[in-house]
Amino acid sequence: MNTGESKGPPLGAPDEIAARASEEILGPNPFVGLRPQDIFAAAHQIGAQALRQPTLVLEQEAALARELLSVLSGNAKLDPPQGDKRFTDSAWRDNPFYRMYLQGYLAWGKALSGFVARSALDAKSKERASFVVSLVTDALAPTNTLLGNPAALKKIIESGGASLVAGLQNMMADLTKNQGMPAQVNKQAFRLGENLARSPGAVVFRNDLLELIQYAPSTSDVYARPHLIVPPQINKYYIFDLSPGRSIVEFMVKSGFQVFVVSWRNPTPAQRSWDMEAYVAALLQAIEAVCDIADSEDVNLHGACSGAMTMSALLGHLAAKGDRLVNAATLMVAVLDCTADSQLGLFATPEAIAAAKQNSAGKGVLEGQEMGRVFAWMRPNDLVWNYWVNNYLMGNPPPAFDILYWNNDTTRLAARFHAQLLDIFVGNLFRKPGAIPILGTHVNLSEVTCDKYVVAGVTDHITPWKGVYNAARSFGGKSEFILSSSGHIQSLINPPGNPKAKFYLNPQLPPDAEQWLAEAKPAFDSWWVHWRHWLVARSGEKRPAPAALGNDRNKPGADAPGTYVTEP
Repeated sequence: MNTGESKGPPLGAPDEIAARASEEILGPNPFVGLRPQDIFAAAHQIGAQALRQPTLVLEQEAALARELLSVLSGNAKLDPPQGDKRFTDSAWRDNPFYRMYLQGYLAWGKALSGFVARSALDAKSKERASFVVSLVTDALAPTNTLLGNPAALKKIIESGGASLVAGLQNMMADLTKNQGMPAQVNKQAFRLGENLARSPGAVVFRNDLLELIQYAPSTSDVYARPHLIVPPQINKYYIFDLSPGRSIVEFMVKSGFQVFVVSWRNPTPAQRSWDMEAYVAALLQAIEAVCDIADSEDVNLHGACSGAMTMSALLGHLAAKGDRLVNAATLMVAVLDCTADSQLGLFATPEAIAAAKQNSAGKGVLEGQEMGRVFAWMRPNDLVWNYWVNNYLMGNPPPAFDILYWNNDTTRLAARFHAQLLDIFVGNLFRKPGAIPILGTHVNLSEVTCDKYVVAGVTDHITPWKGVYNAARSFGGKSEFILSSSGHIQSLINPPGNPKAKFYLNPQLPPDAEQWLAEAKPAFDSWWVHWRHWLVARSGEKRPAPAALGNDRNKPGADAPGTYVTEP
């Protein structure tokens, strides 16, 4: 079953650049780090292999020489990989100089990757070496230079040099305001409460770790059982309330659900001791407030990424106590099973993990901006070089795209919580019954028997779908697994009406993920629509919508999006 997607946006199309970047951002996940010494160590391994395997070096050099001769003679059959849109300009086909330039570049990259593939390195070392080779070849792509980019040269001529001036201005702005990284988004285009996070509501409960936002109903009747959304602790909660038409909150409210959202507070070094237990305890207080306001004995919970990890710890805690406070749960692109290979684990050596813990412990927090810069270099073509070309060579402003604005609106992780997430990631602790202590209990996912709706993305390189599938099978009770055709964040933000949207359904959960996919049936449009039907069946009877937000014990305060979301 072919579920692949094309790679890379065309040059000079900011909307496409933004869409592709949003597909590739790593999003809110615990991360070990990408240390320069690890990159140099992988490069050193490549050099050591060259010394140890001189015959292989000569063979690759001979193959490269033959390819270059074919290029010069015009007989080369080298083409960019399908979907690589860096070379879509007609000059790469029609101009002899550019055609030879491109084919020479492709031949060189092929020789380097071929050497790594044929080397005697072990499998994990080959992955790291291949990553380092890709960093080099991507950085030295001809399209990243002015003379090597025919589209940029054409624009200089067409604009009378204005694009070149604009590009230099963009570069200077990034050097002074963005720590030298190409800006991914036009931050001036968005305002919280105006064109983002604009669903009407109010803060109805607050503690040190979170604000609880209740959203105003938009239907005359609502389902009796309330819904509480648990966002990740890195980045802001409004990934669930983006622009109108792309907001999960808006979609749920219009569907007649009573919707509440947690807005986590951005920790400072003073909150370095916040940990998983602190977040679960705060979440329990929020659930108590939700049940009180909605006059309900239980709630439906929905979480994504690291928020779903916190939610799973809560579910395990409740299961250990025999508490049915949660009726049903949705887990979206959640990191619970860490056995599947992912890009997050590429450099997760014991030394790197220890250094990551030491770094955040020394500062008291893990800075989201620091993480974002590292993430960008894990996907440089989509998150660095495309912007280098768009902002500097083409002289375009960075695109205005809501997901990218949210991704750049980072928060911090408390040092203790960061260390716990790393331990969970490295030790695969959610898959080990009793390995995670929470508030006097121990988490065992097999004891969690409430109905669950588990969403993964087929092209997700951060939480590989097979790992999410394994997590779904770890729970007790009934779990429905949904596989979206998108990547990490685009699987989450998947509003109805997209003609390209597709997801896979299979009510059975066999031991092998590939067997599940082979037997799955494709469904078109967004999984949100399927999810709505699933939620309706678990949301109780309808009753008149509340006339006001909150209640006597939980009075409405600040209007949505609240105050914690704007704290620096």
